[in-house]
Amino acid sequence: MSIPFSDIAKASNDITSKDFFHASPLAIDVKTTAPNGVVFTSKAKSAGDKLAANLEAKYSDKSTGLSLIQGWATDNSLSTKIELSDAITPGLKTELVSSFLPGASKSFKLNTYFNHDTISARAFVDLLKGPIFNADFTYGKEGFTTGGAVTYDVSSAKLSSYSSALGYKSSTYALALVASNNLSVFTAGYYHKVSPILEVGSKATYDSKTTTSGNPVAIEIASKYILDPSAFVKAKIADSGIVTLAYQQNLNNNVKLGLGAAFDALKINESNHKIGASLSFQA
Repeated sequence: MSIPFSDIAKASNDITSKDFFHASPLAIDVKTTAPNGVVFTSKAKSAGDKLAANLEAKYSDKSTGLSLIQGWATDNSLSTKIELSDAITPGLKTELVSSFLPGASKSFKLNTYFNHDTISARAFVDLLKGPIFNADFTYGKEGFTTGGAVTYDVSSAKLSSYSSALGYKSSTYALALVASNNLSVFTAGYYHKVSPILEVGSKATYDSKTTTSGNPVAIEIASKYILDPSAFVKAKIADSGIVTLAYQQNLNNNVKLGLGAAFDALKINESNHKIGASLSFQA
């Protein structure tokens, strides 16, 4: 099955960015499923001296492919998503997504996804702005995937951004090259599953429009080591001197604990280091 444009570099992005828990001092995620199939998800995280949280309920009718998702956040914003999957033709999914913040903002979007054996195409239309049309397309075969993405503002009749990407994925390693921001930012990613318990990866980013006296290329190197089926540790170091560490432990089948820390190895005596914890419950 083909992959969408945003997943061409997924393997290297995951090893260098996913499952690090320092971004927020405390994050909690609770997911429960009612007897009638309705899934409730509650998420909360500390943000400065405030707590940002949202509650979401999802009802799915598998016979028709219809799903309804309703969310409510602590900033009083309401979000609604209606999904329809595989109803018209296999591989086609459409969404209507709206959000409303009383007295502040509102949005209404129409999203379309199509996935076939070798082709993936997506279109996202923000109907209340422009409208603004985002689309991407990929073609994949024998492990290779190539594609592009564009953003078009209908009101100004202007192509505001475009990107392209090329990737290769096998059972043990993956490579990706992405040119974004109107082909001005280039990112190369590498991922390797060295063994069943060890994964390594790296990502290098070059911004052709940035003029700095430092290194023109930003590099991150990360690794993941599986201690046992219930726990793993991750480590990442960037050329900027930021070292990030993470540990996740499955306390039981339904509870996960994550601990993370990030510190500047070049300024170890300063107090701008970050520590965070995450708890995830599922029932």
